[in-house]
Amino acid sequence: MEHIYQYAWIIPFIPLPVPLLIGVGLLLFPTATQNLRRMWAFTSIFFLTITMIFSMMLSIQQINSNSIYQYVWSWTINNDFSFEFGYFLDPLTSIMSVLITTVAILVLIYSDNYMSHDGGYLRFFAYMSFFNTSMLGLVTSSNLIQIYIFWELVGMCSYLLIGFWFTRPIAANACQKAFVTNRVGDFGLLLGILGLYWVTGSFDFRDLFEIFTNLIKNNEVNLFFCILCTFLLFAGAVAKSAQFPLHVWLPDAMEGPTPISALIHAATMVAAGIFLVARLFPLFKVIPYIMYVIAFIGIITLFFGATLALAQKDIKRSLAYSTMSQLGYMMLALGMGSYRAALFHLITHAYSKALLFLGSGSLIHSMETLVGYSPEKSQNMVLMGGLTKHLPITKTAFLIGTLSLCGLPPLACFWSKDEILNASWLYSPILALIAYFTAGLTAFYMFRIYFLTFDGHFNLYCKNYSGQKSSSLYSILSGVKKD
Repeated sequence: MEHIYQYAWIIPFIPLPVPLLIGVGLLLFPTATQNLRRMWAFTSIFFLTITMIFSMMLSIQQINSNSIYQYVWSWTINNDFSFEFGYFLDPLTSIMSVLITTVAILVLIYSDNYMSHDGGYLRFFAYMSFFNTSMLGLVTSSNLIQIYIFWELVGMCSYLLIGFWFTRPIAANACQKAFVTNRVGDFGLLLGILGLYWVTGSFDFRDLFEIFTNLIKNNEVNLFFCILCTFLLFAGAVAKSAQFPLHVWLPDAMEGPTPISALIHAATMVAAGIFLVARLFPLFKVIPYIMYVIAFIGIITLFFGATLALAQKDIKRSLAYSTMSQLGYMMLALGMGSYRAALFHLITHAYSKALLFLGSGSLIHSMETLVGYSPEKSQNMVLMGGLTKHLPITKTAFLIGTLSLCGLPPLACFWSKDEILNASWLYSPILALIAYFTAGLTAFYMFRIYFLTFDGHFNLYCKNYSGQKSSSLYSILSGVKKD
């Protein structure tokens, strides 16, 4: 076991050669690199598969031994300051590593065909591989400085991927909006890290948790300053996980390709804020005021996101607001102290929502055969309807994701959401009523999406490539290939 742990530092670096080699190839041998672009997609998936296998091995070791392992190297040392760089392995790290790699592999396989027609195919895989490296580095970090470095790298990758089609003004504006909004939270995170170092004299998690807890218990530090520092740390999570009021960037982020929405805006990047609160949970739980704030922000976000999802016509924006709402459930659980329920829902929601986003990508591609490349039409659920006959596999997959997210047994989200709802009832009946009502809204808006897209009849006045209007889409859709 010890032998395996000693080589865990390689996890974030396994996918890294792909973006480096693609970048060098495009710079020095552009024609040859473009001609071999499918090979680079295979290489990216292959390296990530190795990472997944290694992550699963570590996870199995964690289950068998229930141990925590930390390995550090000295970076800078002087009389007053010592900074160490390393990795930290515990159950949270194992869970997140497996989640990131498994979802990323499925999304990359899907992307090979989805992006095959796009001129930025290689650039897409380079960005995605670098994002996976950054996210894996984030979850294996051993101290707050490392977390902040990878936190910013994840934000940079998000900026590049949201603005992937940067020639479109709306996409360029969306990535800028995401970047600026996240800077607010990131600046708060940096101030919180510096404030905690000033109080405890350490960036390392183990030392930080122990010193901070002792200072609070023995009343040896200004409580208001500690509350301020932990609140600033939480501000970083609020922005990254699209919590109210810093949620405004998430729906606009849907301007990126759909596989990006599935990976970073449903399963991994937006989960970074939940991961940060979970990682720093020992700090937050010793200050009840911050726990109340976390729960309060969570309950506002889950209700606000669900009501916004009800009014959307764009299928990806509706799923984005749904993501915001479900992240609110996780934040509520953390604020109530239900650490296990929050992480459980993080996992179940990631797979369910990734499935729904990939299903929406199939729907959008089918609509694009009718209207050409026009997000205003191809993503508009009002213009869909009656697609069951032509996309049966997509319909089945989308229905499974819908039933899971709605919390129907025996699917995954039933068990995780049920734990959160049960904990909320024990914590506060008022919060429980809001959470239960929002669970009903979740079922309503998800089946609204499902029925608008797959059931009913074909809608009117949708244009095909030639621009010819049709009183019914039936004749056009008859030529759409089945899954």
